[in-house]
Amino acid sequence: MSEDLLDRVLRRRRDTAGESLWAIRDLTFDVAAGERVGVIGRNGAGKSTLLKVLARVTTPTEGRIELRGRVGALLEVGTGFHPELTGRENIYLAGAILGMGHREIAAKLDDIVAFAGVSDFLGTPVKRYSSGMYLRLAFAIAAHLEPDVLLVDEVLAVGDVEFQRKCLGQMDGLARGGRTVVFVSHSMPTVLRFCERVIVLERGGVRFDGSPQDAVHAYLEDDTSTAAAWRTDADDVERAPGDDVAKLRSVTVLGGDGRVTDEIDIERAFTVETEYWHVGPENISPLVTLQLFDEQGTHLFNSADIVNHAWRNQPRRKGVVRARCTVPANLLAEGRYFVNVLVTSGSSIEHLAVRDAVSFQVVDPGTGRGARANWGGEWPGVIRPLLAWDIALVD
Repeated sequence: MSEDLLDRVLRRRRDTAGESLWAIRDLTFDVAAGERVGVIGRNGAGKSTLLKVLARVTTPTEGRIELRGRVGALLEVGTGFHPELTGRENIYLAGAILGMGHREIAAKLDDIVAFAGVSDFLGTPVKRYSSGMYLRLAFAIAAHLEPDVLLVDEVLAVGDVEFQRKCLGQMDGLARGGRTVVFVSHSMPTVLRFCERVIVLERGGVRFDGSPQDAVHAYLEDDTSTAAAWRTDADDVERAPGDDVAKLRSVTVLGGDGRVTDEIDIERAFTVETEYWHVGPENISPLVTLQLFDEQGTHLFNSADIVNHAWRNQPRRKGVVRARCTVPANLLAEGRYFVNVLVTSGSSIEHLAVRDAVSFQVVDPGTGRGARANWGGEWPGVIRPLLAWDIALVD
């Protein structure tokens, strides 16, 4: 409340101080009861801001939001939890925030605990929960307290495959029961499977609103403009993504000749180079993780610099760290790929995360030296390893 009041008092001063950046603006759409609506778009398109406005966590500068019914929101892991309260106490707290009575919450308590799988830790303060336990409990509360409108940001990406399946099944059940689900995700297979309508955001506005297939096509068509090089503007370390431990400086895709390129020859190895500022403290050892996705949003693999044992055990000092990951030739099939960059430390403490930092296109030159040899037709699969074969006439 104090933050909102201060924003209102200072708004005129901010408006006259310089150019404003609108996270979302002139964005209008209706969602019917029982609809399952996906919201997709690149980083900075306004997806998370939109959900915060819908959840009334953020007050819109202009315009209005009309919502009918009780709203449940899962915006970030553990949003709304009090760290000193136990899991049980936070269930009752969340229910009270949604306007539910003590008896109604108690009637659903066992289902919530069973879904979250935290029965052994129900009396433990949630500050001692792992991020996975936080997520399971937060989703279980949001879904089982049966809001009329459920808002879900892409926190499901934190959970394992089985948990994601349970969450999608629960959201399916809510939608079949006439409740509305608005779902933000970067996973195109999940969007295609779960949503019956998808909104594509671009620069804070609606670029497309329609069928999931057409929306994903529009999103991927736009995403191909992602460059093979990303760099913090003017090396501005203060404004770079990250925290007080690590700040991202640049991410680039380097071809076999060491030059920046977004077109990779399938027969040649290439490198993804990440540079970040280690701003301290020096007793923390940041690690870089790369996540590779294809055009359909399929998560192909992770690779982390922790595999370099000499670097992992080396004392750190402040400065620019350059980490290069080499992807071997004849691994990926033709197509466009997208790279997420994360810098973490300790027990998966995240210092920065940039989705779709860079992208590149893998091209098969058709020389006959690759996995499909001289075959000129389609060669399915998301990877294309050149494997050794031993063939002999035995009779």
